[in-house]
Amino acid sequence: MNRIRKGDQVIVITGKNKGQRGEVLRVAGDRVFVQNINLIKRHTKPNPQANQPGGIVEREASIDISNVQLFNPATGKGSRVGFKSLEDGRKVRVFRPSGEMVDI
Repeated sequence: MNRIRKGDQVIVITGKNKGQRGEVLRVAGDRVFVQNINLIKRHTKPNPQANQPGGIVEREASIDISNVQLFNPATGKGSRVGFKSLEDGRKVRVFRPSGEMVDI
């Protein structure tokens, strides 16, 4: 079970995008792709089979997972994440400072 998953709201805690918030598009090992953060320009060739035009495309590059924190809407800041097992056997993510569940 990962501490950060696709669809989570995260805050970048270090680097050139420090303080920015966005949604996780995908997780690839220990790297995450966050919407509209760490944008790069990629020069692409046209691909008629995929109906894709060529040109300069701006897209997200990956960020190391250690450089983002899960956004806690209760505090309005990023928080560390831990795990807790419930009585019914489910394993859920919890915010470390408050102990409240991330997944409901």
